Amino acid sequence: MLSTHRAIALGALAAAIVALSNPAASVAAHKTHHPTIVLVHGAWADASSFSRVTARLQADGYTVLNAPNTLRGVAVGAANVAAFVKQATAGPVVLVGHSVGGTVITNAAVQAPTVKALVYVNGYAPAQGETVLELTAERPGSALAVPDPSTVLDLVQYAGAPAGDVDAYVKPGLFHDILAARLPKRTADVLAASQSPVTLSFLSEPSGVPAWATLKSYFYVGTRDKAIPRAEQLAMARRAHGVIVEGRTDHLSMLEAPEPITRLIERAATAR
Repeated sequence: MLSTHRAIALGALAAAIVALSNPAASVAAHKTHHPTIVLVHGAWADASSFSRVTARLQADGYTVLNAPNTLRGVAVGAANVAAFVKQATAGPVVLVGHSVGGTVITNAAVQAPTVKALVYVNGYAPAQGETVLELTAERPGSALAVPDPSTVLDLVQYAGAPAGDVDAYVKPGLFHDILAARLPKRTADVLAASQSPVTLSFLSEPSGVPAWATLKSYFYVGTRDKAIPRAEQLAMARRAHGVIVEGRTDHLSMLEAPEPITRLIERAATAR
């Protein structure tokens, strides 16, 4: 026989599982008159890279959520983000992707019909069949497009990795210069120690049908970006017929200049 307390606990757990299976019920508390803003961080960062933007959006009345990005593959990452949007939000959504998070939202929004707009922050917006590696090297200027990646990246084989696959981290000593030169060195050192790796298989996986072909897209382009050159960001943005805002920032623009990025996200959220 179950004790009374244990029976109550199991009943509560079952009720929670039922509620989670109903996305509308599970997110009722998050509803506002604004679209929900769902953020997808990039490689060598985590959800905290959007912290300064998040604070501003919340102050303006927006519900802000960070979707999971495991950086283990494009298709699986997109499926995870699409599932998150379907289950953790109600009503229209603006998907925001930084860096390779742009590749993820490009693929995820095709699977999530409530997404109304895409915002790319120093982000990849690949066409079908393109890879992050190809786009990074397509135009000159990326500090990451080098003959020997081990000169700029620390490569670590992870448990259960397919043959040849590795986790890639930007070398801590290069992090400040390549990704966040306008931030204090001490801040960049903390970010370098906190970075989430991306797999080589993610970087070399072809992208699927792009959501930007059918959704309004907005692009913040950091003109000092040493990871994705300005020329490449502009080429992707123009191909998507996107709204473009430029600023003198590095790859981690959200931390260097949160205000214009917040305004661009809100512009996407309020557009009809």
